[in-house]
Amino acid sequence: MLVSWNTTNACNLYCKHCYRDSGTRTEEELNTGEGKKLIDEIAEAGFKIMIFSGGEPLMRDDIYELVQYAAGTGLRPVLGSNGTLITPEAAAGLKKAGAMAVGISLDSINPASHDDFRAFAGAWQGAVDGMRACREAELPFQIHTTVMDWNSSEIEALTDLSVSLGARGHHIFFMVPTGRAVNIETETLRAEQYEELLRRIIVKQGQVNIELKPTCAPQFMRIARQMGVDMRFTRGCLAGTAYCIISPRGDVQPCAYLNIPLGNVRQVPFNQIWRDSEVLQKLRTMEYSGGCGTCQYTKICGGCRARAYYYHCDYMAEEPWCLYHGRKGY
Repeated sequence: MLVSWNTTNACNLYCKHCYRDSGTRTEEELNTGEGKKLIDEIAEAGFKIMIFSGGEPLMRDDIYELVQYAAGTGLRPVLGSNGTLITPEAAAGLKKAGAMAVGISLDSINPASHDDFRAFAGAWQGAVDGMRACREAELPFQIHTTVMDWNSSEIEALTDLSVSLGARGHHIFFMVPTGRAVNIETETLRAEQYEELLRRIIVKQGQVNIELKPTCAPQFMRIARQMGVDMRFTRGCLAGTAYCIISPRGDVQPCAYLNIPLGNVRQVPFNQIWRDSEVLQKLRTMEYSGGCGTCQYTKICGGCRARAYYYHCDYMAEEPWCLYHGRKGY
């Protein structure tokens, strides 16, 4: 089980697809003491991996203290970062604090395209420099790529770049329109494009020795099964079953892209929200409607609950960008 805490809304970039609409720090973000209390409750709830994300988590002055505290509880602390603030000193500090890995965003092999998407000149070079700093500090890192129609043809090349830079994995995120991303919804992939790219990723996995992981495209589990490929993952969509997210102010929601508040950790302990939330309990039934409700791959796929919510206003509806939907003879 893994949980992500958006430690701050502050960010030095202004990415076009940001689900949190990050930029400036929001009022009433959880302070250090509240963060440590949250970490204790996350550990008590049985989570194993704690993702410190943002905004940009390195814009919190206490990030090293929080990472060290999480490691002390037995959690496996990792960071999600744009990489531009990971200097050699920052990488060494994270390593010393107990960080186990860093995920760094890189969306194109073309620096100008990445910089445009991230709305920051020099973002590509800054991310690559951050990766090199991690490598020098012996801090494992992986590359995170958000797939759009304009960069979908680059995915294999980005995997090759990940290998050459020393990344331990390449995680490919299929965008869900949330936050600022609603403004570029027309640039997302559709069902046929999803299917074709997921097959390419699975083929590419057989050609490289780093981990490739499609995210927010749970159909990859069904496609891998159909292709006779054994993936180490047990399920596609983890929202509310083995994953959730906490906002900078302490609001809990099922996943980063499923913007349904479940409670606030200032009022109710996180472990209680995780256990008792009616929304989470409903998600855990896997009693979906439409094609997802009759599909034989429901238990390993689950469809993207956030995408169902965006397009159908129902988080238990069928995944809108799936070609299969339980059809026989497909």
